[in-house]
Amino acid sequence: MKNLKFGVCIIVLISFVLFPLTAFSAAKKDKIVIGMSTSLTGPLAIIRSAGFQPIYEMWVEEVNKAGGIYVKEYGKKLPIELKIYDDKSDVGTMTRLTEKLITEDKVDFLFSACGTAMLFAQAPIANKYGYILIGEEGGSRSLQKFKSDFPYFFSVLNTDVQQMPVLAKIFADVGVKTVAITYIEDLHGTEYSGTAAEEFKAKGMNVIWVKSHPPDAKDLTPILKAAQAANVDAFCCFSYPDQTIAVTGQAMGISYNPKAFFLSVGPYAPFFRDIFKPAGVEGIMGCGAWNEKSAPAAKEFSDKYKARFKQDPNYWGGTIFYASLQILQQAIEKAGTLNQKKIKDIMTTQKFNTVLGSTWFDGTFYALSCYPGQIGQWQKGVFEVIDPGAKRTAKPEYPKPAWPAPPKK
Repeated sequence: MKNLKFGVCIIVLISFVLFPLTAFSAAKKDKIVIGMSTSLTGPLAIIRSAGFQPIYEMWVEEVNKAGGIYVKEYGKKLPIELKIYDDKSDVGTMTRLTEKLITEDKVDFLFSACGTAMLFAQAPIANKYGYILIGEEGGSRSLQKFKSDFPYFFSVLNTDVQQMPVLAKIFADVGVKTVAITYIEDLHGTEYSGTAAEEFKAKGMNVIWVKSHPPDAKDLTPILKAAQAANVDAFCCFSYPDQTIAVTGQAMGISYNPKAFFLSVGPYAPFFRDIFKPAGVEGIMGCGAWNEKSAPAAKEFSDKYKARFKQDPNYWGGTIFYASLQILQQAIEKAGTLNQKKIKDIMTTQKFNTVLGSTWFDGTFYALSCYPGQIGQWQKGVFEVIDPGAKRTAKPEYPKPAWPAPPKK
């Protein structure tokens, strides 16, 4: 009997050596859980609902329809499950929920929060726990200063350092001489307005003034009237949709129609065009940009998006967001594991086939290797890429046409 018990113990011991506990736990893994603290409500909700939200919904549906993501470590495809909390557009709430997703829910991966300030607060948390964080709706050059501190953070959306030099070149090319700038009092506004003012001055333009407005600003008419009185060639508003929608409607209301009208966050979205109609947005410039003419893959993506959501995609981040998810999926498959460090190392060293073409992170840690465009402009219902060079899909319209006449009562 003693010999029998000894033999059983030996067999059990050998089984643990040959098939460690990880193998048993691997066999039980049946899904990849991705957690997200995001703005289901609050002022940032409109950005989320017209930006990253439909992209990740479409991607998850596609992945799960194909059976999931193949992970060699588990010897099978694992479908994706999303776990989403509402941070109510509040940074403090977002930080608490991000910690909860990691420490209590123990999700496999994170999707990022919405907004530049949110990413600035979320990146250190993700890095603290060794979680990959692909910054989608937002980005900050300030984060670049902490490159060595946040190796798990990947920002994909183009920002002021890529876009404002292009806008300045466009303005210079069309003959803009004077500019007025207003900006929201947060990280997005201060970075964009500061970079823009520097770039405009470097191109010989006179920046008449730079005025801030609070995040909850409703009436921007005094700022518009000041720009109107100064008779500047170009008016720029670096703010979020609540303000960019308001400033557009209020400019129409006082018949202020500068030769160039630029807005940072909002004009690239179909909801913006739907509010003011194609005639109302004609000539408005904004951050972006891409459209169906940018590449065959862009047309394919747009067709797929429209078939799924019955509306146009986001013409700033649409293809960029989708490419980032393609990179994550391919990195997981190449790594053959859900180990964050191994996946992160692949993301930082390899190239990926995406809707943007061959794509990689360019070494600055916070930007992709390529963008379909930097600046867009509504022309006849299409958000055209007006960057100088090969990515341009249409020449800039300057001066912009007059606002449409208000409907007769």
